[in-house]
This record gives sequence, C-alpha cells and structure tokens, in this order.
Amino acid sequence: MKITRITAVPLSYRLPEGKTVTMGIGSTLKRDAIVVRVETSEGITGYGESHPGRSPGAIVSLIHNTLAPLLEGMDATDVVGVWQRVHRMQLSSHGLGAGAALAHSGIDMALWDIRGKAAGMPLYELMGGARKRIPAYAGGIALGYQPPASLAEEAQGYVERGYRAVKLRIGDSVENDIARVRRVREALGDGIDILTDANTAYTIAQARRVLPVLAEIQAGWLEEPFACNDFASYRQAAAITPLVPIAAGENHYTRFEFAQMLEAGAVQVWQPDLSKTGGVTEGMRIAAMASAFRIPVHVHCSATGLNHAACLHFLAATENAGYFEACVSAFNPFRDMFGTIFEIGADGCVEPPPGPGLGVEVDEDIFKRYPIIDGPGYVVKF
Repeated sequence: MKITRITAVPLSYRLPEGKTVTMGIGSTLKRDAIVVRVETSEGITGYGESHPGRSPGAIVSLIHNTLAPLLEGMDATDVVGVWQRVHRMQLSSHGLGAGAALAHSGIDMALWDIRGKAAGMPLYELMGGARKRIPAYAGGIALGYQPPASLAEEAQGYVERGYRAVKLRIGDSVENDIARVRRVREALGDGIDILTDANTAYTIAQARRVLPVLAEIQAGWLEEPFACNDFASYRQAAAITPLVPIAAGENHYTRFEFAQMLEAGAVQVWQPDLSKTGGVTEGMRIAAMASAFRIPVHVHCSATGLNHAACLHFLAATENAGYFEACVSAFNPFRDMFGTIFEIGADGCVEPPPGPGLGVEVDEDIFKRYPIIDGPGYVVKF
C-alpha cells in the first residue's frame, strides 16, 4: 500500500466580537488549524492534524512543496521509514526544524489512521493499549483572565459537569494570579485538582512570588512559566518548592529536545503535542523515554477533533499516561466539526473513540465553512 497523495487543508475561525480570550502570550483573535489528508494506492485515506505554528500558510506550503514529493510512493504503513526520511532531509540537515516537525506531525498521524483502518483496529489497540477510562481536565483556550469570582463560578460549572480537574491561565500579574487561584481553590474545595499555565509569561522573580502560593493551594503543576528553551530559569524554578511540579513540552519538538529537557532536570511533567512534536510515532518514543525516569506524560491537545482523538488513543496505550486536556472553549468549532469525540463522565474521565484508526469520520464539506484567514492569531502582550 503506497502513499499516492498528501494534501493539507488550512482552516480558520475568527472569534466573535468581544469574545477575545487573553492569556500570557496575548489575546486571541482567531483559531487556525491544518487537516492533513493522506491517500493510498489501496483506496484507504487517513487524516491527521498539523499545528499551524502561528503561520498556517507556511506549514501548508512545506507539506505540499517539500514533504509530499519526498514521501509519495513510500509504503503507507512504514511510519518509521517515513519519519527517518523527514528527519534526515528536513529536521536535521539544512532543514526547517520546528516547522518540519509541525508539518510531519499531521502526516504521521494520518499514516497511523491508515494503519488502523487497514487492520480494522482502533489506534489504541494497534498501539498495544485497551479502551479504558482516562482522567480529563477542563482546559484548552478557556479559564482565562477574568475577575476571581467569575472565574471561580466558571470553574465550578465544569466540576458540576463531571470534571475533577481544571486548568487556569495565569501569567497576568502576580497580584491578579494569586487572587484568582486562591479564589478558585476556595470555591472548589480540596478534592479538585487545580492546574496552572503561565504561557511563558513569567520572569524568575515572578515565579518566586507565585510558586509558594501555588504550593499553598496544592496546585497540580505550573506549566510553561518560561520560554521553552530557557532551561536555566526552569532549573531555578524547580528548586523553589518541591511541592509544585513544573510542566512543559508542548513547544518542544522531537525526542531530541525532550532529551535536552531530561538532561536539564527541571521539568517533572511532560506535555508533548502529537500535532507538533513529530506525530504519534515520535510521541511513543518520548513517552517511553519518560517512563524510564517515572515522568508522567500529559499530552497537550490542539484544535480539531482529530488531535483530540489521537491524544485519547495515545493515552489509552501509554504506561505513564496522565490527564487528557479537554478543550472546553465555547469558541472552538474545530473540536466538534466531525462530531463529538469525547464526553466527560461523572467520574471525570473520557474514553477514546472505538472505530478503526482514529475513529473519526471526516466530512470534507465542512472545510468550506472555515476558509483560511491571513494575519496573526494573537495580539501580543508585552
């Protein structure tokens, strides 16, 4: 079964007027996504998702003009061989680094979808796992900056729906962040896990002030307080209090960058994104490396239901799996564009789709509703 054609479809959705979400990296204007289609000589078509990396047109061009000619004609089930070819030609030798990782992630995910469909098996089973309950937290691009009482009310609503964990966006100001996390803990009580994400907005001085308070409220982790490669700051933050794990990984590409993170010894929670780090194939390698050091893997989920499905399958087949990040945003039509991918249960858990491959039925007519919108997705905050 050969790869005959690879196509990338960029999608955009502009947030309604007045519904901008603000967080550490800025205020959201629109959501972008890239769906990757891989066709085969046997008539089986697979779908995956590539993260747009703030420049969806560039990633689509890379897929069409560089990776597709490189990979068409290869065996569709040879995910390792395909990965090695992309690594040699684009990731390591005069290539495009992170851009190539983003582009190939969607291709790799689509190839795993093909493998599952060819075998008549859901991805979790193909990967050696089983359909099981996976703990989920309410997150995505939501629970952002708002008055403490309003934030606590929103968080309580997710708990009432079944979630046993929520993730708060911090990285605003130290005073506002502290007021918000304390108010949410007061509202939710001690039985709910509160996770926090600074979206790289902190200095080490700010982290020194906030981390003791996160320890006080028993936060599950502090995610991405600094830029992804600022390992010096990560090491300093990890030494401030052992009670709050430091989390990162959604902006680390391939197992080689995770190996650097491991050597730095500063990140206790790993969060690879299967649409960014090199796909399912590389995600499995990252999880295996983490398991040898008893590091939990809580995958970061991106825009569409394809990546959500891939994450669910991945977690169901990973020994050191942690939370599933459930996007609860009211303004992400990409999440449900192919139907409901997950449903939260009273136990705070979700399950992977049962169908073959990713278990997602893709209706390409929907793509017409979301033509690509040029321009930045965020108004940057400085």
